Amino acid sequence: MKKLPVGVSKYEKIIEDNCYYVDKTNYIEKIESLDNSNIMFLRPRKFGKSLFTSVLENYYDINKKDKFDYLFKDTYIGKHPTNLKNGYYILKFDFSRIDTNNFSNTISSFKQKVIFSAQNFIDRYHLDFAVDESLEAEDILIAVFNYFEKLNLNEKLYVIIDEYDHFTNEVLSFNTDNFSALVSQNGKVRKFYESLKQGTSTVVDRVFITGVAPITMDSLTSGFNITADITRNPIFNEMCGFTEEEVIGIMDNLELSNEEKEYLLPIMKDYYDGYKFSIDAENHVYNSNMCLYLLSHYNSFKKLPETLIDKNIASDYSKLSRIINICSDENKEEVILKSISGELIESEIKDEFNFELGFGLIEVISMLFYIGYLTIYDAEFGIPKLKVPNKVMKDLYADYFLNSVKIKETAIPYYSLIREVAIEGKIGKTIDIFREYLKGLSNRDYQRFDEKYIKILFYSIVKGFGNTYNIKSEYETEGRYPDLLLLPKSSEYYTVMIEFKYLKKEEESRLEEKMNEATNQLINYSSSSEFKNIKIRKYAVICIKDDVYMREVI
Repeated sequence: MKKLPVGVSKYEKIIEDNCYYVDKTNYIEKIESLDNSNIMFLRPRKFGKSLFTSVLENYYDINKKDKFDYLFKDTYIGKHPTNLKNGYYILKFDFSRIDTNNFSNTISSFKQKVIFSAQNFIDRYHLDFAVDESLEAEDILIAVFNYFEKLNLNEKLYVIIDEYDHFTNEVLSFNTDNFSALVSQNGKVRKFYESLKQGTSTVVDRVFITGVAPITMDSLTSGFNITADITRNPIFNEMCGFTEEEVIGIMDNLELSNEEKEYLLPIMKDYYDGYKFSIDAENHVYNSNMCLYLLSHYNSFKKLPETLIDKNIASDYSKLSRIINICSDENKEEVILKSISGELIESEIKDEFNFELGFGLIEVISMLFYIGYLTIYDAEFGIPKLKVPNKVMKDLYADYFLNSVKIKETAIPYYSLIREVAIEGKIGKTIDIFREYLKGLSNRDYQRFDEKYIKILFYSIVKGFGNTYNIKSEYETEGRYPDLLLLPKSSEYYTVMIEFKYLKKEEESRLEEKMNEATNQLINYSSSSEFKNIKIRKYAVICIKDDVYMREVI
């Protein structure tokens, strides 16, 4: 059994430490077969992009000829090497962890990254060249190219850029003016890429750029318009992330039993699967980082982690908030509501963004696709139909939605709520919290209020029960679909079924009618065979603006 490379993005370290590697090296051959040798590849965070750039670095580095068999003997490319293996000098940049506190710091930190990469290149190949740190970042790059050209070597450069847009996306979230200044005609980032483009006419033979979204590169178009974007090419759909077959392969490596695999796989599918990046792709993929996080914990302790969401992902709802805030369309909140409710969102996906023309609903939906909050589910007449890929992303939307509702006390006493539900099967305390959130809604919210809205709000509250309950919206049971089910992870606890109804204030006289309708539905739903012989309590919940009426159905 090999250990899992949790948090490891350096390919050579994976091999040295005898870690398990999900072989993606067949894509090296596919990339070489493309007409363009300058490649752009985008994926959400935590999908293994940095590891793939490290694989490229180790495969093409002229310095690692003697280590080729050691590094790649057990891989596809080790058995099917291309003519270009170990044929380049590697110049690699990593633009993550740049200081974006203010514009001046961003420029300075970007330059330091360029200096570090240039110096690393010089040291790696023992070149007789001194980096002039008084030069601007773009001029340092040109100086490296000019020096390398004078060496008159047979080999050329392979430039690899990881996280090309990490810092510019951060800047965009806080200050669109600073973002424009970075990538404008005289911006430092734009000038850097203009210098890189200049290098492709002399000493740079191949370029591979990874990131999350195309916004930065689109803004640089005239500075660097020579890349082929393979992000939505179906051939490369599975180049990062894990297929289900690969997830099962990791489980086999850990020597998990069939019973363990049957237990874990549905959970991982529910939380981490569902990503598809091309209309024509055949398979969907799992988030690789979160799969390794869960399997590593399970392998060590033989139980699931307390939270199924990696803490680095769990804090991402703030990014969602910033993206939504950039949008000028007044209907932008509908994207959030549709995502939480599981509805399909029909929209084109932008390959290019132009902030001078505005950042509207299509741009927001496109950005949510690129960062992994939406994924391609289907298509009609060439137009993608997108949806939230999994429970992790759905819960991030729920966090955003809940934080957008203003109440005096935002801390939810989850222990008290869960205990009441699990031990007694009661939801009184949860309904009290629900009522407080309803009171925090604005009059504008109530203008578009409906049954779907109240279900989303209630789900957003109880999704915090996730360690004890599986929360299911519109769960299918023998062709019936109760609004919300709290399914306990232990048979000792109560199952809770809830049916919601909503009435406008002027419809208040229909309260009893709606209560009876919900009651009859609950009786019908709970007659399904899977609810026989279990501890279950059922509640009809009717909302009239911020008034909440509840009836337990016996």
